[in-house]
Amino acid sequence: MDRIYRIDDGGTARHVIERDGVVALLEGDLFDGYRAGGEIGRVERPGAPPADFHVLAPLVPSKIVGVGLNYRDHAAEIGRPVPKEPLIFIKPSTAVIGAGQPIRIPPGAGRVDHEAELAVVIRKRAWRVPRERAAEFIFGITCSNDVTAREMQRRGVQYSHCKGYDTFAPLGPCIAVGLDGSALQVEGWVNGQRRQASNSREMIFPIDELVAYISSVMTLLPGDVISTGTPAGIAPLQPGDTVTVKVEGVGELTNPVVEG
Repeated sequence: MDRIYRIDDGGTARHVIERDGVVALLEGDLFDGYRAGGEIGRVERPGAPPADFHVLAPLVPSKIVGVGLNYRDHAAEIGRPVPKEPLIFIKPSTAVIGAGQPIRIPPGAGRVDHEAELAVVIRKRAWRVPRERAAEFIFGITCSNDVTAREMQRRGVQYSHCKGYDTFAPLGPCIAVGLDGSALQVEGWVNGQRRQASNSREMIFPIDELVAYISSVMTLLPGDVISTGTPAGIAPLQPGDTVTVKVEGVGELTNPVVEG
């Protein structure tokens, strides 16, 4: 399995591959036949971000398609019925940040929650993809934090305003390529305490169904992200907190929280 990071290389963003603890420059097309170039470092353990580099968000998608209420326990905790079909919304690319970058609490936003999620990165243009072919269109798996202004969400029926703030879409720290996302542990931690814990096999609508459904509504482009929903345990974030999303096989996405 490859873990692909995006780093700041002297002011230029570059992708690198971590394979069995060895970090190499990525050569070729990220989504079509990439290969490992020369070795540039090693990691302390497979899955740990390269310590000698400034790691960025692994990509900047044209769009993030979020999925609401995709775990029964989360629907129950917020008092909403389980949806009969995927509940989808868009988060803008301007909301994306990488590991270590601060989540900013906007003035007047009220309660802002973390939402730990497994996210799927699309490999090639996807339009009306049959469910049985969904795997062909998946490039890899990453961690996502679907940060949400909860009070604002409760005031309206649309999600863009409460989930689309700048910094409300942390992604990373890498994309795990060759990882089956159907049964992975998903956890959310704040200040070293675990608040969320579930497994992607508990999703109401599994990954292949999400790819088929979403691509029947809109064209997904290479690098687009589907954030597949959060389990129970959402809770408010406060300035000074540190929040971490863990997805089994991917790694840990950690961000500080500050006043916006």
